[in-house]
Amino acid sequence: MPSERGTALVTGGGRGIGAGIARELADDGWSVVVAARSRDEIDAVADEIGGRAIELDVSDREAVERAVAEAGDVELLVANAGVPGPDGATWEIDPADWWHVHEINVLGVHLCCRTVIPGMLERGNGRIVITASGAAYLPGSSSTAYPASKAAVARYGETLANELRGRIPVFFFSPGLVKTAMTGHAGDDLPWTPPELAPRLVRVLASGRADALAGRYIHAEHDDIDDLIARADEIETNDLNAIRLQR
Repeated sequence: MPSERGTALVTGGGRGIGAGIARELADDGWSVVVAARSRDEIDAVADEIGGRAIELDVSDREAVERAVAEAGDVELLVANAGVPGPDGATWEIDPADWWHVHEINVLGVHLCCRTVIPGMLERGNGRIVITASGAAYLPGSSSTAYPASKAAVARYGETLANELRGRIPVFFFSPGLVKTAMTGHAGDDLPWTPPELAPRLVRVLASGRADALAGRYIHAEHDDIDDLIARADEIETNDLNAIRLQR
């Protein structure tokens, strides 16, 4: 039986933010396909929400194409899979390890997007949500791989939204500082973001209510999505919620 909403493909859905998004979308009536590299984790989440699990390395083009074909008609892509940067001084890190971050965080997003877009265009529906990060612009980072990859993802999401304007809404958002396996080494005294905020935001973005905000930077904790929706004309006119050089 088709779901009420359609099929949502969530990459990096086996744990952390991705698992939370998968649960939220399932609660909202989506048929969720949970995709990630860890078979046991995606099976557990899929079993919990009544979804499907597909083992996937998003940096592998053929694997992405197979996963999308297996998922069926994807009405919603949540390109969430990501990895942190390697520890150590940039000039001492093996270039292959540094580049691997970009293969997952940037190329992986692109491969997933380019694979679902033709079907969305053909069917005349679909939305794309990309997990970005404040690391794309916040000062003070002491490593290069992860912030550089997220800056690329933010610019990619904005530019893809422009390219698909009027056809497929594309969003990119920051989930905030959420305590996950990726960030769990950090101290408890940091300003952690409640883990439920990113899934709630994605639920709204998936609904169609926020389509006027496609291509705008949205923060799960610091932006009130209903307020942004109400001010969409002002936001576009004044080029707000955008990462820009200010002079």
